[in-house]
Amino acid sequence: MKVVLNLIWLVLSGLWMCLAYLVAGVILCVTIIGIPLGLAAFRIGLFALWPFGRKAVDRADAGAPSLIGNVVWLILAGWWLTLGHLFTGLLLCLTIIGIPLGLANFKMIPISLMPLGREIVPTDEPFGAASVRGGAPASPQSPQPPQSPPPAGW
Repeated sequence: MKVVLNLIWLVLSGLWMCLAYLVAGVILCVTIIGIPLGLAAFRIGLFALWPFGRKAVDRADAGAPSLIGNVVWLILAGWWLTLGHLFTGLLLCLTIIGIPLGLANFKMIPISLMPLGREIVPTDEPFGAASVRGGAPASPQSPQPPQSPPPAGW
């Protein structure tokens, strides 16, 4: 199901948003100071190209430099890329088939606003599995050995 959604996404939204991130990345990489922001734009552009099966998570080691970089990103590129996700998401939500893709666009808004201090990781669960389990993420722990019964006389 993820492959089908990614292919539909690629045609209706992914290619255009990826190109927008690539343009932002090239513009930011022109200056030496903007290279970290440009690299973040390229990373998010690839995520915008094929998003189903991956998610953005916060990095534990992100600190004040990420916050400062995110403010600069927001001023230079984040606001117009966010408007692109918002506009595309609204257009996709006009059709019943496009609603999951529109919602995926809305889920990409936080990373388009503040990309530094986040990383994109693959998800192992099938599409929609979180809603079946009630939104709880899958536990990566190994199964626990069975407990032995308490001794007699307890």
